[in-house]
Amino acid sequence: MTTAIANDRINKRFDKWDADGNGTLERGDFAEEAAKIAFNFGKSADAPEAAALGAAFDGLFDYLAREAGVGADGSISRDAFVGITGNLIFEAGEAAFNRALGPVVKAIVGLCDKNDDGLINSSEFASWLTAVGVPGDAAGEAFSKVDADGDGQLSLDELLGAVREYHFGRLEVELLG
Repeated sequence: MTTAIANDRINKRFDKWDADGNGTLERGDFAEEAAKIAFNFGKSADAPEAAALGAAFDGLFDYLAREAGVGADGSISRDAFVGITGNLIFEAGEAAFNRALGPVVKAIVGLCDKNDDGLINSSEFASWLTAVGVPGDAAGEAFSKVDADGDGQLSLDELLGAVREYHFGRLEVELLG
């Protein structure tokens, strides 16, 4: 995996989350992303699942702001985001990555897990991709790439692993849009 691929993917994430396009990330950008995903799942802003996703994105912003040294009401520059995220993906290890992004992935699972079993089947996965803005036309193929153990269901660990593998450049399935 090249640094160029990683930086490209991290910069793409920055651009997606910079909802107001002002070149920095603020808490409101993360709240808007959470609201958009919940809306795409057909959930109202006051639905418990939407609130859980909002809280997860809020926690992610808190982590990034703390690492950037900007405080809870601060703005995170692109350079700071790239550095912090690169460190999280490549230096801090899997446990730190899962602590930072696990709540977001878990909250998205809560939005699309129609049968409430804590696992994502292929149909639920297709709705996940659509909700985060990824074309769902290749959902079946993407599902099989993410289903590491081949059991026909995606666990939280498999989904977190897929997000991480995407950023390493070893998987072409983008789960966070």
